[in-house]
Amino acid sequence: MAFLLQQMVGDKLKNMTGGNDEGEDKTGGKETPASKGMSREEFEEYQKELIEEKIERDKEFATKKSERANLRVQLRDKYRLPQSAQDDATIQMAGDDLDLPEELAKMVEEDEEEEEINDSFLGKLQKMDVDFDAIKAKAQNTMSEVKQTAEEKCVAM
Repeated sequence: MAFLLQQMVGDKLKNMTGGNDEGEDKTGGKETPASKGMSREEFEEYQKELIEEKIERDKEFATKKSERANLRVQLRDKYRLPQSAQDDATIQMAGDDLDLPEELAKMVEEDEEEEEINDSFLGKLQKMDVDFDAIKAKAQNTMSEVKQTAEEKCVAM
């Protein structure tokens, strides 16, 4: 029973604790099917899985990195800060796979709508604190004065 337990757990404990085995010295520290306690086919499958997992991790990392760069670009646009060429390059590498947080997208959209309203002529007029009734009365008075002056000059001629 102890022999069976040692066979099942012993190799794994050696690998975890860094125990040296004679097989590792011969291969120069490189993993072999024998060092992992697997057949050659199992070891090849294991290596393929490791490579696929690494590729997937790298892909997820690149996506997250691009999303962060996209977030920085959006914040720079919002606050009118200078752009970063490095962020632009990171976003271009990722392509169209980027997700912008919904809250930030709403904020940017609201800010753009506010800017459109403020940039329009009516928006500027609404911001101005002007009494249009007073302007209308002044314009009518000026027109009546111009008419009186014109009538006086016409009579004199």
